[in-house]
Formats: sequence, C-alpha cells, structure tokens
Amino acid sequence: MMEALTFLAAPSAMCFLLIGIHCYLGLHVLARGVIFVDLSLAQVAALGATVALAYGVDHESAYVYFSSLLATFLAALLFAGARRLEKKISQEALIGIVYAFGAGGVILLVNHTSHGAEHIKNILIGQILWVTWADVVQTALVYSFVGFVHFIFRHQLLASSFKSSSIGSKWDFLFYALFGVVITSSVKVAGILQVFSFLIVPAILGSYFFKSIKARLLFGWIFGSILSLVAMGISFSFDLPTGAFIVVCFTFCPIFLVVINLLRPIKVN
Repeated sequence: MMEALTFLAAPSAMCFLLIGIHCYLGLHVLARGVIFVDLSLAQVAALGATVALAYGVDHESAYVYFSSLLATFLAALLFAGARRLEKKISQEALIGIVYAFGAGGVILLVNHTSHGAEHIKNILIGQILWVTWADVVQTALVYSFVGFVHFIFRHQLLASSFKSSSIGSKWDFLFYALFGVVITSSVKVAGILQVFSFLIVPAILGSYFFKSIKARLLFGWIFGSILSLVAMGISFSFDLPTGAFIVVCFTFCPIFLVVINLLRPIKVN
C-alpha cells in the first residue's frame, strides 16, 4: 500500500495542478462559447512537437516544447483575430478546421516513423502515471506564471470572456496566448483528451449546479480532484490505462447527469 501511495504521489500532485488551472480556464471557455478550443489548441501543440520530432530532435529536448509553444501562439493569434469575423465565419467551425488540420498534419508526419502509433497514443491520453516530481515543479512554475498574469489583468480578461466587451482586442489574444502556454505544458504530460476532460467537465458541472463564478470554481476544484484520485487509484489497482480511464470517468459524469434528467417525469403546470 505504501509503495502504491508513493508511486502515485507525483501523478496525483500533477492532477491537482491540471484541475486547478483548467477548471478556471474552462469557465472562460464556456462563457466564450468556444467549447472545443482546448482540443484544437492541444492538437496544434501536438503538431508543433511532432514537427520537431520529425526533424530528429530528442523527445526531451527544450526545442520540442518551444516548437509546440510557437504553434499554439500562431493558433492563438488566428483565433483572437477571427473574433472580428464572427458574423461571417463561425468561431466553432474555425476551431474544428484547425483541429482537423493539426490531426491530419500529425498523421502525415508520423506515417513513416517506427513509433508513430505510440506517439499518437501519447498525444491522445498522455503518460500521467509516469510523471516525476521534476515534472510537477516545472509545470507548477508555468501555471503559476499564467495564474499571476490572469490575476494582474483579471478585470480585463473576465470582461473579455463574460461580458464580450473587448471583442477582437488585445485581451482576446492575451487570453488565447496564455491558454496556449497552459495547453502546451498540459498536453506533454496528460494528452489531448485528458486535458479536454479536465477543462470542460468540472466547469460544465459547476455551471449546472451553481450560478456564481466562485461557487462553480470551488465545486470544479473539489469534484475534479476527488474524481481524478479515485480514477487513478482504480486504474492502478486493475492495471488499466490511467489516462484513458480518467477520461472515461470524467466524461461519463455529464452524460449520466443528462440521462438522469431525461428520465425524470415532466412536470405539467
């Protein structure tokens, strides 16, 4: 038991970090109505990393990270600028197009590599179970920087997301750029699907049960932390793929909530 707890300590700490930042950003994403921007940016980050790997750069090299970060910044610039064209080009459609571009690019790049299938698997569900304390510290520093910037410019960023008062402004780019920094670090350890689950599920469940941003955020942090620990413990005990099991557990919750509501008798006034 003690060995299992010691082994799961770093992955658990990483999950807390992921839940902490992604639940907050998820509230912004829901308010902006760009639900799949996380998937799109994560896929672009994966494409940037894959480009570096295709040129023979070592997987652990800093060049891989910065290649991924550059790709997300370019996508952030595109999404921020596209808000000016919302009446002519759907933001969600553009997000889907960029996701498809990133996914297709990754497949083309890994098509002739010996570990292509394994690379795509890592991109999707990550390797959360194998993170080290060094990974936790590095990720915490990145998230702390992003959180600090969000705190300094909280009024402008919150207005940009929740009040739509800065459409097409520099604050949109700052939000997407900071979002890209988080996604670049997150995808490296957790993969696209797990990051999406941490971003959307706690935020959407919090929005269902509570009205205030503070209550939604607190609920998302508590719910996400507990569920990630439970899912990680079960997957470890039954030797299941941890990332995939966490994704299934998180995404099952809103599906279950919808089913329960559909089964309730309709009230007739």
